[in-house]
Amino acid sequence: MTVAVKICGLGTPQSVAVAVEGGAAMLGFVFFAKSPRAITPDQLPELTAKVPDSVIRVGLFVDASDDDIAAAVNTGCLDMLQLHGSETPGRVAGIKEKFGLAVMKALPIADAGDVTAARQYEISADRLLFDARAPQGADRPGGNARPFDWSLLNGAEEVLPWMLAGGLNADNLAEAVRISGATAVDVSSGVEDGPGVKSADKIRQFLNLAASL
Repeated sequence: MTVAVKICGLGTPQSVAVAVEGGAAMLGFVFFAKSPRAITPDQLPELTAKVPDSVIRVGLFVDASDDDIAAAVNTGCLDMLQLHGSETPGRVAGIKEKFGLAVMKALPIADAGDVTAARQYEISADRLLFDARAPQGADRPGGNARPFDWSLLNGAEEVLPWMLAGGLNADNLAEAVRISGATAVDVSSGVEDGPGVKSADKIRQFLNLAASL
């Protein structure tokens, strides 16, 4: 079983090229100013210029306004929107209808109740991303290199296609997939040399491992 991978928080054409060449299924671009991986919409055309149609370009937003989302969507360089804040099912549905793109809703997971709560997005979202709940006082909801109890997902009712995120790296990927049953994963800090600094070697290593699982 090949595990599909989304490399998130990309900020240079070089790191995008490495991810594409390595077989990433999705590329994530962060539009959240507090993140060390944040980019601006005017960077998107250059970053995605050589991305083939087979690779999904994802824009990540955190409780963003319609205007902020539109600035990125109007570049024509995104295929999917990832909502990583406290967006309600109604807000998710509204964004999907307004922009006409697939929507992935990220959900913070700390216990079984959080997994069950995913059902409320069954109609409004196209895909779910299960991430670790951010530590208290954190200034961003994801990219905190923090895993959660992967067994919470094993055998859980699958209401939508989902991805596993939260503290993944080449050292724990195989175990995370085995325990959670994930067929798709999202990695950001786990392929970096420092906050927002992607490592070509770590990206390749992670993608090669995912392809072998």
